[in-house]
Formats: sequence, C-alpha cells, structure tokens
Amino acid sequence: MRNRTLSKIGTQLLRLRHDSSQSSQDRAAPADYGLDHRQVAEFIAGTLDAEGEAALAHQVARQLPFHWTWPNRVAEAMSQIMDHFGDQRELMAWLDRHPGLPRLVARLYVLMGLLDWYSAVPAVVTAMREYRERTPYPPGLESYLVPATDDDTLASIAFKVEKLLGEERTREAVELALATATWLQQIAPRARELAREVGDLDELMGQARQDIRSAAADI
Repeated sequence: MRNRTLSKIGTQLLRLRHDSSQSSQDRAAPADYGLDHRQVAEFIAGTLDAEGEAALAHQVARQLPFHWTWPNRVAEAMSQIMDHFGDQRELMAWLDRHPGLPRLVARLYVLMGLLDWYSAVPAVVTAMREYRERTPYPPGLESYLVPATDDDTLASIAFKVEKLLGEERTREAVELALATATWLQQIAPRARELAREVGDLDELMGQARQDIRSAAADI
C-alpha cells in the first residue's frame, strides 16, 4: 500500500508549497544539523556499514525540514544522495527502513505530499468547505486553520507539519498530521460524490494514519 501511496504523489515530496503567512527562507538548520561527508561518500560507494547507514539516515531525516535553505555543502551532499536513489520516492523508502526518526519523517513526508497534491483538487476543497459550514474547526486543527477554505488549505497544513519537525516539535507534528488525515477521511465520501477521480482518498488517509502512528510509537 505504501508504494501505491508514494506513486500517487510522484516526486513532489520536497516541493511543498510555501505557507503564504510565513517565510521558508528564515528556517535554517541548527549548526549541529550536519551531514558526515565521509559517511555520504562511503554510502554512495556501497562500503558504509549498517551502523553508519543508520546514523546517516538519522542525519538526512533531520535535514529534510530545511530543504528550502540548505547551505551549498549540504545541498551538494543531499543531491549526491538523491542521485544515488534516483528519485525522492526511493529516498523515502530508504528512510522508512530505519526505525525511529527516519521512518517517522519519511511517513510524514508521504502524508505532506498527499496534502499538497489534494490541496488543489476542487472536489476536495468543496467537501472541506461544506464540512466547515457545519463544524468550522475539525478536532485538532483549531490552531492551524484560518477561517477561509481554499486550494491552499491543505498545502498550508503540510507546511506547518514540516515547520514543526524542523523545530523538533515532533509530537505536535504527528498530532497535526493525524488530525488532518482523520478530517480528510471524514470528507472523502462527499468529495468522491462530487468527482469520482478523487478515488481512494479515504483509504490513502487511513493507511497514512496507521503508518504514522506505528512509526511514532518507536520515537
């Protein structure tokens, strides 16, 4: 199921739209968020041992929320890692194989990619808007939604999940992700009524919730 979820969002995982209310350019990684360039070189060469690979996966997971502002040396190393995998889906699959923060970050980015993709789907936007006419703020989203519902709503939530990860507010990122996935499951039947091409939104969100909960349990 996760492979199909990744296919749904193509290679958009690290190209989330900016939150119009905040600047991504102010989000630089802390000084201790580095990459071990020796480990990067050995990993690409296929000579890095399992312990070193796990350490590198952790480093990569910590760097991802700052992809907007990577310094040149980090960007170059990350580019080498991306090229090694061929695309972002394979990068996420690799992170997912490492328990703890790497797996959780990978699964959150899969959900963020889905949120960004569905954000501009008219039937989903309409179904969300209709829901909010009855319940203005779905449970768990009171602090994250503005009154208007439009094609930036879900993309903005994805951006906020990423921002929370960058601030090491991991539990809050998980809670926001789960609350959003629950909301989308609730509006999925209506969205599908409006446009059948919405497809398996309910199933995708259910799988995302299960995956994120499972990964978060190891943190």
